[in-house]
Amino acid sequence: MIALRSVLFNTIFYANLILRMIVFSPYYFLAPRRSAYRIPKNWALSNHWLMEKIVGTTFEIEGLENLPEGGYILAPKHQSFWDTYALLPWLKDPVYILKRELMWIPLFGWYAKKQRMIPINRGARGKVMVEALRRTKEELATGRQLIIYPEGTRRPPGAEPVYKYGIARMYRDLQLPVVPVAMQPGLFWPRRSTMRYPGHYKVRILKPIEPGMDPDAFFAHLIEVTERASDEILMGDAARNPNLPLPPTALQRLEELRKENAATAG
Repeated sequence: MIALRSVLFNTIFYANLILRMIVFSPYYFLAPRRSAYRIPKNWALSNHWLMEKIVGTTFEIEGLENLPEGGYILAPKHQSFWDTYALLPWLKDPVYILKRELMWIPLFGWYAKKQRMIPINRGARGKVMVEALRRTKEELATGRQLIIYPEGTRRPPGAEPVYKYGIARMYRDLQLPVVPVAMQPGLFWPRRSTMRYPGHYKVRILKPIEPGMDPDAFFAHLIEVTERASDEILMGDAARNPNLPLPPTALQRLEELRKENAATAG
């Protein structure tokens, strides 16, 4: 039954994406940019509804009060396609730095260009990266929120974290608060899999890390607070969903946490 629901959800999910892009294109491209943002925001909300009704997956967000006013850097865990759009309904005017190749995709690339997303050549150096930073500063100066995934690529739940130092450079150069986000959506929407699992999970928005720290100290602090919260959420999600098929990385991490807690209690 879960496999059948997964197939049904995936089919409707992509049909929903394509049809919305086509049907709402006239409004999207004629409306002011910020008004047009309602289209992707409502698309994200519709996906949450589809997950609940078809798969039986729900979530809750803790810490929305930690989102500052104006410009900031949002730094979420990255485990699946879900977390690339999940928080859009709660962000006022987000901007992504993305691979330039994504801008070449018909419709998607046009939508991204309308929202002034920042394309980069990942292999580029020098002037190209300077230009990307200039564009980023320009967008954030208007009060936008930069979404950047500190680990760079999707990681399975419970896997050893591999954070990229680029987030520390952004923190230093942009002089804006960084808001970590801990979550384990990969338990329910695994990377490189078509399966979608029912259950309930939490997303935790942590307190902003204010600008002004030494970049190395910031980097260590970001990893520490994000991973501590991620471990807590992993244990909670596993306890709330006893029938969830946990990946090996999550099982291993849970065992490590049990031993650590036992040693602390002893």
